[in-house]
Amino acid sequence: MKFFIDTADIEEIRELAETGLVDGVTTNPSLVAKTGRRFVDIVSEICSIIEGPVSAEVTALDHRGMLAEGRYLAKIAPNVVIKVPLTRDGLRTCRVLSDAGTKVNVTLCFSAAQAILAAKAGASYISPFVGRLDDVGSDGMALIAEICEIYGQYPDFTTEVLVASVRHPIHVVQAAKLGADVATIPPKVLHQMFAHPLTDKGLAAFLEDWRKTGQTVLAE
Repeated sequence: MKFFIDTADIEEIRELAETGLVDGVTTNPSLVAKTGRRFVDIVSEICSIIEGPVSAEVTALDHRGMLAEGRYLAKIAPNVVIKVPLTRDGLRTCRVLSDAGTKVNVTLCFSAAQAILAAKAGASYISPFVGRLDDVGSDGMALIAEICEIYGQYPDFTTEVLVASVRHPIHVVQAAKLGADVATIPPKVLHQMFAHPLTDKGLAAFLEDWRKTGQTVLAE
């Protein structure tokens, strides 16, 4: 499973990229708004840090506007992926951009039917929002299972399942068990994945025993 980081915070991206665990980045208008910076500048800087896919979302709602924004954003760097909403105009834009060789991430997916349309439109990624489905009493992970099953029936479907709206480490584990291709993870959740109290307890015990030996690994 690939890990994308869901943030527009440059320092967070730099820090997590140094772990070697980050395969890409996703952004959206809400995340960019928190930075107070110019969108294009942020995307350009992220692309200079991360070699993998960097999703940059259009804000227009009509096909012509989305297409113009998508083509403009795609020129920022070779690894930019254009993010479009799962609407009629969004899928029309996806088809045109995909046919031209531009990767597209279709976002705000909430049903298997929508995911089928995105695959037929040539999307590189489909982003089902599991957390938001959970919030309204639906089962977000059931949707991931359904999409993975459907895509697996058709070798011509090359769209990758990108699990979005991840709220906690269990979402990541469940997505991995279902065979999702990517999870886009908020920095907070990735930090949580490192932590376990038994790891901390065990390390403290090891270090205490080591201290009693009076040795150092890098002996002079």
